[in-house]
Amino acid sequence: MSSPTRRTVLRGLALAAAATAVPLPAFASAPAEYVPALRQMRGMWIASVVNINWPSKAGLTAEQQKAEYLAWLNLAQARKLNAVFVQIRPTADAFWPSPFEPWSQYLTGTQGQDPGYDPLAFLVEETHKRGLAFHAWFNPYRVSMQSDRSKLHPDHPGSKHPDWIVPYGGKLYYNPGMPEVRAFVQDAMMDAVSRYDIDGLHFDDYFYPVNTTAFDDSAAFAEYGQGFPDLAAWRRNNVDLLVREMQQRVRQAKPEIAWGISPSGIWRNSTTDPLGSETSGSQSYDSLHADTRGWVKKGWLDYIAPQLYWYIGQSNADYAKLVPWWSGVAAGTDTQLWIGQAAYKAGTAGQPAQWFQPDELTRHLTLNRNHPQVGGDIWYNSGDVRDDRLGSVTTVVTDHYTRPALGPLLPRLAGDRAPRRPVLVWARRVDGGAELRILATGKDVPFQYAIFRLDRHARPEDFTDARNLIAVVPADRHLRWVDPAGAKGAHYYVTAVDRANRQSEPSQGRSVQW
Repeated sequence: MSSPTRRTVLRGLALAAAATAVPLPAFASAPAEYVPALRQMRGMWIASVVNINWPSKAGLTAEQQKAEYLAWLNLAQARKLNAVFVQIRPTADAFWPSPFEPWSQYLTGTQGQDPGYDPLAFLVEETHKRGLAFHAWFNPYRVSMQSDRSKLHPDHPGSKHPDWIVPYGGKLYYNPGMPEVRAFVQDAMMDAVSRYDIDGLHFDDYFYPVNTTAFDDSAAFAEYGQGFPDLAAWRRNNVDLLVREMQQRVRQAKPEIAWGISPSGIWRNSTTDPLGSETSGSQSYDSLHADTRGWVKKGWLDYIAPQLYWYIGQSNADYAKLVPWWSGVAAGTDTQLWIGQAAYKAGTAGQPAQWFQPDELTRHLTLNRNHPQVGGDIWYNSGDVRDDRLGSVTTVVTDHYTRPALGPLLPRLAGDRAPRRPVLVWARRVDGGAELRILATGKDVPFQYAIFRLDRHARPEDFTDARNLIAVVPADRHLRWVDPAGAKGAHYYVTAVDRANRQSEPSQGRSVQW
């Protein structure tokens, strides 16, 4: 895209974002004791496996796929989100031209068939145009949603290395206990990390599918399991190796991207382990061989996003007990804590009555406010964010997303060089509000501009208080942006924000010229 066209697009997006700016009098309506977070993860998962969200069905044309994805970005902006988590390797296949694995069947309907464009390049570029972060979501070991290996593409690694494959439960999996498999899946995922301008590498909750010998990895255990007390300990070590090695490889290749996992929400029950939570549900440590608490305590993740898909007061897994437990796990570490929220349960037939309360989800975020370790939420999934059954998502946005929010800043990157401060050339009265002209300085154009508005009663200036933040917009070298709520006496500042969410010093302040 040419530079003038890009400026036009970004200016249009910025003007659209301005329409959501909150007038200053709205501050008075917020509870005095609550100050919204300046930085907060507000994400949603866009699932591709079996065409859950995108593409909506296999075999759409490239233009249809592109249009669908842009609609998801429109939704993210409408719901005041700042990140998307897009599944680009759902079943040991690829949404990009990978030298390791075939094209995904969920694009064209046929595994290995070229869709006629590079989906991942398109996804990343369009997401960044909106000023949203793009987290690439991978499933590490799942190979197929059916159990017939002969149906894999002839060039699929599972076809070339049948000894790598373990069938279980009507699906096919790579064997996590084979060192060559672990190295291969890392190589396959790192290909996307190294070649594309993504903001994060993300795993979901699937590692080993089950804690049973029915998942037949006995040959690999016989070869590699010496020194371990039992099969479960060996399997858990295999998953630990994957997590630790992925951290090392991501840090080496792209140190500024976020690396994290959204595991099942229960590590262990306290009846099993005194360090566990007051729950009685399935335990990821035992059932999936995922030592999720250990990963946080050992510093192997930038963030963890446990899937707390239970209602407040649920007897076997109470949201109100799990949030404090996970907050305690994250406390004192550099691992950020974001919460996976079950938008898919709200108002869905067959769910308990509590999920038919329109305020169930908003109460989750209200509870989160009492736990400062919680740095935001990710919603599963985008289709449910769109469907908004019972108005539950709208209620969350109305109650909790009234202010814009910068993306989270990883502690390990906080001390690195921040972008250069921009220049706010003017703030002047125009029809429809106050127009700001912003100039980037230095060689690199920042990712976003954070725009702060204060009235003469709000000084001294505070750029840590989100009540002064009125917009976060995509940046450009030269940008004009209109604040529809701009009025006489308003005073503006702008900071530049880079892709790692580091923030510059504020520009010189400008008052609206009347």
